[in-house]
Amino acid sequence: MMTLAPQQPARRDDREDRAMPPRADCVADFAGGLTFEVPDLGEPGPAHLVLVSRDGDPEVRLPLTPAGDGRLRAALPGGVALPEGYWDVHLQVADGEPLRLSPGVNDLRSLVDRAPVPTADRIVVRIPYGTKHGNLTLRCWERSPHAEAGALHIGEGRLEVTARLYGAEPTPDAYAEIADQNGVAPAVRADLTADDDRGDIRFTVAYGELPPGHWDLWLRPRGESGPRVRIGRLLDDVVDKHPVFVYPRSRAESGRGAVEGEPYYTAHNDLSVTVVAVS
Repeated sequence: MMTLAPQQPARRDDREDRAMPPRADCVADFAGGLTFEVPDLGEPGPAHLVLVSRDGDPEVRLPLTPAGDGRLRAALPGGVALPEGYWDVHLQVADGEPLRLSPGVNDLRSLVDRAPVPTADRIVVRIPYGTKHGNLTLRCWERSPHAEAGALHIGEGRLEVTARLYGAEPTPDAYAEIADQNGVAPAVRADLTADDDRGDIRFTVAYGELPPGHWDLWLRPRGESGPRVRIGRLLDDVVDKHPVFVYPRSRAESGRGAVEGEPYYTAHNDLSVTVVAVS
């Protein structure tokens, strides 16, 4: 009589490996490009990395080629247009169903304290990150012109903003525009001061001049006749600035009574201020 040995249950690590989606490693370069590496699943047919927009833009397909050691590699050059927004990353082999990828190692060192040349006319930022569901997604920005927020100084009843302009040259008619998000209250202008040593622009937001509400900060480098350039903080490796950069409130007196103002970064990493009435 043959005795069968009891079947050993699969090790927990083996079960988890089969359940886990493949991981993609990403390396960011200074010019806004990304290089991806994924495991070669050994399936026949051409393999592609597929970027799927959450805003309905056409998907972008990047061919994967052997990189050695059982890995496949794809490149997304900074010169390839990728509309601003969120792009989910998938792996597709031949005509198979696209497979959602999870994040591996993200090398974002080139994005830290990134400072493009002042003459750059197009700013491209792509930051890979892991979503709360453990998937790999790209947060992308493409702006021309662009105003990069620098140091913010909190004063008594005011905010002093430093910004650097790319893709546009300020003229004597240039000014900063503080605009009501709801478009109800009239916009407020602020004079610009140029810093010739660093190429920065400075202006002051006086909270007492603003009715309570949310206000977006813009530059008008050629005055009313030129482009309207949103001020944001994009040139680093922080995908969501809002919970990371937190600033104190400052109290001011106005014709409507006392108010408090506070700067913040929006969900798109653009710079805004909120003003609230206080007793």
